[in-house]
Amino acid sequence: MFRRFFILPALLSLGVTAQAETIQLNPEDLVRAGPFGWLATGLELPAPSRGTQAIGQNADGSAALLLRRLSHQGVASGLGGVLYDNRDRGHSTLPPELFPNLTHVTYAPALREADLDYGLAGELLFPAVTLGNSSTAVSDQGVQRSLSRLAMTAPMTPAQNFRAYASNHLYVYPEHRDHDAEDLFPANWPYSVTSQGSSGSDQAFLRALLMTLAAFRPDTRARLEDEGLIAPTLQMILRRTQNGSYTAEAYRTGAAHPTVFDAQNLSPGRMIGLAASIAPEDIPPMVRLNVVSEDFRTTAGLADLSERLFDTPSAIARIWRGPEYERSIALSVANTRDPNGRDLEFHWVLLRGDSNKVSIIPTEDGLSAEITLNWHDPFPIPSATREISRLSSRVDIGVIAWNGAQFSAPALLSISFPAHHQRVYTPGPEGQMRLSSVDYDAQARNAAYDPMLHWSAPWWDEMRYDENNNLAGWLRETTDNTKSLEMKTKDETVDGMSVRYGVQETPAGPRLVMSSEGE
Repeated sequence: MFRRFFILPALLSLGVTAQAETIQLNPEDLVRAGPFGWLATGLELPAPSRGTQAIGQNADGSAALLLRRLSHQGVASGLGGVLYDNRDRGHSTLPPELFPNLTHVTYAPALREADLDYGLAGELLFPAVTLGNSSTAVSDQGVQRSLSRLAMTAPMTPAQNFRAYASNHLYVYPEHRDHDAEDLFPANWPYSVTSQGSSGSDQAFLRALLMTLAAFRPDTRARLEDEGLIAPTLQMILRRTQNGSYTAEAYRTGAAHPTVFDAQNLSPGRMIGLAASIAPEDIPPMVRLNVVSEDFRTTAGLADLSERLFDTPSAIARIWRGPEYERSIALSVANTRDPNGRDLEFHWVLLRGDSNKVSIIPTEDGLSAEITLNWHDPFPIPSATREISRLSSRVDIGVIAWNGAQFSAPALLSISFPAHHQRVYTPGPEGQMRLSSVDYDAQARNAAYDPMLHWSAPWWDEMRYDENNNLAGWLRETTDNTKSLEMKTKDETVDGMSVRYGVQETPAGPRLVMSSEGE
């Protein structure tokens, strides 16, 4: 795991005057949970403060006023028993005066020395509802990225993040340069909230989520905690109440489920109102996905890398490495259960991508769907609030459950495309699309790519097809024109010479190198 982070520019805090409790996590409080990390089973939580307001007296704005009114009426659960986990050592932290009955976690020196208090969450689980943030990013040369993208691309971290999501934990991270001219994320998921911008952009979302959590009725919050549905329900409320996403129809579109959330779309008052209106018998389920069948492989492409980035119950991600123009995958949500036993209606929706290149065919009961996709070149995605658009090389498909009272948070299938390799597909004799050529030399074109997932190679391939439209081989030319090979397969030339591949680390990123027999 990466351990070098940098702190983003400072954020001014609110000048409010209340106080909140702190609790220190010590090494003896932790129990190892196999490869997933640690459980803070020994942490003794303070008793919820009685009579303490859910939000500080000096907090202003219409959302704060609404929450204060609900708290005075005794219908809001407040934040008693809830933990706040700041993971940037106070850089972008909540003032303890803002939420007086929220408990702030501090870490013993030994845990700080081990960096258990810093950066990406998920390695550590608390025995309570936990919201947190970290206004940091990975600064290691060559693999710079936001914490959200790190969570999607490092080993074990997708599973850790699902475990936290299903254990009533939710964290906010800035996208820091991963969502500007281009969306660099290989997937979309509901396991964390990513804010548009850098340092401090997380604060608006963190505060809105905490106010929303405080607004739940006590009996509703208790049911959500027991069912492990705090984080999924907060995600639903955030998405359902964004500016422009108020209607049921709007919630079933990509605008409601972006990779990164813009504070201009945030509506804390609506979030509080929706949370306060949910009764225990109406709480939404968490959609659980699983793969029934697929043609995405565990080894594909010249480097024989897996196309299966991760499989978790509410998010599945694939990388299109093979040469095909068309791919398919079948998914099921049959393992989804409503916490109150309600019948569920499932909506399978294309959230991002070309509708002419994606087919989604659900079964009559909606419990599964056959999905067929064609190759996508990079395409622009509009911004909902700004006069800009950014490029994306990813298709997102969402599954949303309706229980007759509330929508669920989405479960998501993401397919990312290696757009740094320039592919050309052209029609074959009968009109079917087939791969004609690939320019693999992203480094020569200064085309960026994720070094944790992809590689560049100093050559291009031009495909050859026989009279039956079967791939018969290809011509390979190195970018510097020093070598030309007629390939029969990726491992053998037409004259029987073996070809081997290896990955070479370079300052510009991983580079696939080729050697032939006798070299």
